[in-house]
Amino acid sequence: MTSPTPARPRRTAPPGEPLRPGPLPADPAARRPAGLLRRHRDFRLLWIGETANKYGSAVTGLALPLIAVSTLHASTFQIGLLTAAGWLPWLLIGLPAGVWVDRLRSRPIMLTATTVSLVLYATVPLAALAGTLTLWHLLTVALLAGAAGVFFQTAYTAYLPQLLATADQAEGNAKLHGSASAAGIVGLGSGGLIAQLAGPVNGLLANTATFLLSLCCTARIGHRETARTDRPRRALRQEIGEGLRLLGSDVWFRTFTLFGAASNLVLTGYQSLLVVFLIREVGIGEGTVGLLVGLASTGGIVGAAFARRVAARLGTSRAMLVLELALPALTVLIPLTGRGLGLAWYLIGGFGASAGVVAGNVIKSTFQQRYCPPELLGRISASSAVLNFGSIPLGALLAGFLGTQIGVRPAMWLMTVGVPLAALILWCSPMRRVRDLPTERRPLDTADATDVPASTVPCAT
Repeated sequence: MTSPTPARPRRTAPPGEPLRPGPLPADPAARRPAGLLRRHRDFRLLWIGETANKYGSAVTGLALPLIAVSTLHASTFQIGLLTAAGWLPWLLIGLPAGVWVDRLRSRPIMLTATTVSLVLYATVPLAALAGTLTLWHLLTVALLAGAAGVFFQTAYTAYLPQLLATADQAEGNAKLHGSASAAGIVGLGSGGLIAQLAGPVNGLLANTATFLLSLCCTARIGHRETARTDRPRRALRQEIGEGLRLLGSDVWFRTFTLFGAASNLVLTGYQSLLVVFLIREVGIGEGTVGLLVGLASTGGIVGAAFARRVAARLGTSRAMLVLELALPALTVLIPLTGRGLGLAWYLIGGFGASAGVVAGNVIKSTFQQRYCPPELLGRISASSAVLNFGSIPLGALLAGFLGTQIGVRPAMWLMTVGVPLAALILWCSPMRRVRDLPTERRPLDTADATDVPASTVPCAT
């Protein structure tokens, strides 16, 4: 005999007031908010635009070295120089760019930077069609597009916290990093396929449509920033100094910046040699290169998808250690790559590196957006990026030099072994002694941040 279903309690109204209809008690699952992409139009536009932008950038990242190798017959050192040119602007203009982003609205900066990149990349197939394409042309495009990227990345970092509520930032970062990885996979795969079928120069034609889509989506975002007139403008050097002092005095910013610089040095070192290594040392075709790099990059999707879950289970600090130490250490397998089944060594190493780096970036981005004072976010992002991204051209030049002097495969060994060694910076920091990174915003007037903040949760031993 089944028990009777309990009657729903009757609603009553105070004496003299009519009974007004009201919502019935909702199921707990129904009260969950819809996904960020469904309920936030402006973020959806930003996400689409960024995905298109990352796709075009992935095509470019593969197409430029392929053009240099197969069309212009560039040397190993020249390939490293081409990679370095794209990141050199961080060393040249990264610090003042952070100040300008803090002074101005971020969205117009992003629109301008996207337009400049669109025009620059379009000149490469046009020059090839006219028969005037040279290595100097590629170097100039890489350098100027890199400068546009400095402003775009700095403005984008400062813009996202203004667009999203604090509670949505972790989901937003995870979706953006995940889509960036997915776009990179498709871009690398299709870029390699285009290079195989129609020549590597045509790979850049995809950038025209992708950057146009990114431009249109960013322009349609309805959110408008307020003019930044609430603080007086001081000398450029003084405002740069504020960001650098915060970077140097805060143990968390300092740790992430030093780790990022060391990690990018060796990651870019082996990546700048990768096309030469796979084509000339392993002996595979251009289309296969794009397919392999795309498959290995699926680790980024997996890393972005599981970053928040790993952080919730282990704690943000512990998760960073696991993700940045264990997974990228698999890169030491890459120099073992050979033909046939030997290609699996690259897939395992590349997958591990991609998963660990992207997952770590999701956690770090969310932490920085919540922890950094909003008025300094542009400067702290640019100051850390100068060291983080500034080491990239150095890594590319070092790898190119080593590849020329001792050979490509030995140079790959040196660069990949450096990946787990760079992660020891995190292990030697306070991250090893706490469960979570700070969850409260850092006050502006706190000068001494060398001790572990009280807001962190001690690690259970």
